[in-house]
Amino acid sequence: MIKSGKNTQEKVDIPDIIELKEVFDLMDDWEDRYRYLIDLGSKLPLMDEYLKNDQTKVEGCTSQVWMVLEDTPDGSISFLADSDAHIVRGLIAVLYAMFYGVTRENARDIDVEQNFKDLGLESHISPNRRNGFFAMVSRLRTLAG
Repeated sequence: MIKSGKNTQEKVDIPDIIELKEVFDLMDDWEDRYRYLIDLGSKLPLMDEYLKNDQTKVEGCTSQVWMVLEDTPDGSISFLADSDAHIVRGLIAVLYAMFYGVTRENARDIDVEQNFKDLGLESHISPNRRNGFFAMVSRLRTLAG
C-alpha cells in the first residue's frame, strides 16, 4: 500500500451509487450524462504529482490513471485517483460512488458490472474506456485486499 501523504479520508462531494443512478434517470440524453460525469470528475480531490508514478499507475487503461489507497481507522475504503482524461476522471467518480466508505470486506460484494449497466455506461462508453474502468476496479480491489 502506498500512502498518499494527504487526507484522502475527507468527505468527497460525490453522490452514492443510488443517487447517481437517480440523477442519470432524470437526464434525457447522453450528452447531459457525459457533462455530469465530467463535472463529477472535476470535484475529485487533486493528486500530488509525486504520486503519479509507475507504482501507482493503473495498467490496462488507454489514458493515464493513478490510484492510491489509504488505511482508515474503521477499515473502510478511502482512495485517491487521477487521470489525464476528463471523462476518465468522471469514471473515477463512479468508482467513488460505488466504493468510497465501503468496508474492505464488502468491496468484493459490490456488483460493479450491474451498476455499470444500470447507469447505461455499458452501451455508451467505448470498449477501451470500459476496459480501463474495469482495470481501475481490479486495481482498487487488489489494493483493498
